[in-house]
Amino acid sequence: MAPDSGQRVLSREEVDRALTRLAAEHEAIETSLLSLQDHAGRRLLEGAHLTGLTLERWRHAEAIVSDLWSWFETCTETLARARELRGRRRFPGREELSRLSHLLEGRNLVISGGELLAEHTSWQQLVTRMNRGYAEVLGVVAAADAVWSALPARIDLLSAELRRVSELAHSAGVRPGTHPSGDDLERVTAELTALRAEVIADPLAFWLPEGGSGAVAGGRPDTTRYDTAARTLDDIRREVDAVFGVRKDAEARLVGLRDVLSRADRTLAEARAARVEVLSKIAASEVPAVSGPPVVLQQQLATAGEYRRRAQWHRLSPLLDALEVRAEEELQRARSSLSAVTAPLAIRAELRGRLDAYRAKAVRLGKNDDPLLSERYDAARRLLWTAPCDLRAAESAVQRYQDAAADVLTGRSES
Repeated sequence: MAPDSGQRVLSREEVDRALTRLAAEHEAIETSLLSLQDHAGRRLLEGAHLTGLTLERWRHAEAIVSDLWSWFETCTETLARARELRGRRRFPGREELSRLSHLLEGRNLVISGGELLAEHTSWQQLVTRMNRGYAEVLGVVAAADAVWSALPARIDLLSAELRRVSELAHSAGVRPGTHPSGDDLERVTAELTALRAEVIADPLAFWLPEGGSGAVAGGRPDTTRYDTAARTLDDIRREVDAVFGVRKDAEARLVGLRDVLSRADRTLAEARAARVEVLSKIAASEVPAVSGPPVVLQQQLATAGEYRRRAQWHRLSPLLDALEVRAEEELQRARSSLSAVTAPLAIRAELRGRLDAYRAKAVRLGKNDDPLLSERYDAARRLLWTAPCDLRAAESAVQRYQDAAADVLTGRSES
């Protein structure tokens, strides 16, 4: 093989150093290719039923791997020829050194493939090409392996937790079509099943390259869909726990509701009785009407009891929350109604108390026999103790007695 035109002729020492360097590079290339051959991700890719982006890139990578081994054989043959030629003589002549220089540094390596049937290149050019190809293949293999290592196991763990939550939800009555969380469980189950299948078949579709570029090397697994499913399952778990809390406290809460509504009923009954009394004892007074018992709330309470008997906790929970608020409102309304109805009786009682208080003061000061005071006291007392009582007239009479008592008592003190 004739040397290239203008090819620099290496000295014997330079030939020996070049052989040592090429031998080290050859060993490093072989080690890298064998490591790639044994890579767990590569074995998985070879045995997987791939689709989509991963199938496209793995086909390209397999072609590169085939080229890498072919180029490595070319390097092996070239290195063997150079070693054989160098081993012929301890001190090679110029012709031998020229041939060795051509083998070690010239464009004497012939490779095939690509757009050309054959291509001449140097050792260093071929090593550079092999490094690029190796990096590309390793990027595909490492990315697929990283996704497979990160996602399927996590999906399986989440699926196991999903099954546990689904069993609890079913026992609590949280089922698809009857509760929103039941529908969410169904959707998460389908999503995890689909996600696992997609991850296994097309792992590179779940790889986020560094910087958002299309390159495979450098990046991290995309866990967006997994994270969304995990958050949804957490929400479902909290809802199921809340439903179980309702089941635990349901009887006590139902008893409490019955007690509140019973007190509201008794208060309304007392208000109705008081209204009859007020209408018979108080005249010329506006007495508000009293509503009937909270029938709707009683019906809803019965519905709540039925939900409890049927273990429909998911329906019982919001109903109990609403009933507890409305029952307290009903009790307050009943108390307000009683206060409004009995207000005239309270006014009459207050007027009676004021009259007796001033009467007692007049007696204590020895003025109870005063004719004016006696007359006005008797007039006020008749109005206050006569049924029906005219509150307006009675209040005026009490005020007149107060005024007269004040005049009499003031006059005594001045004298």
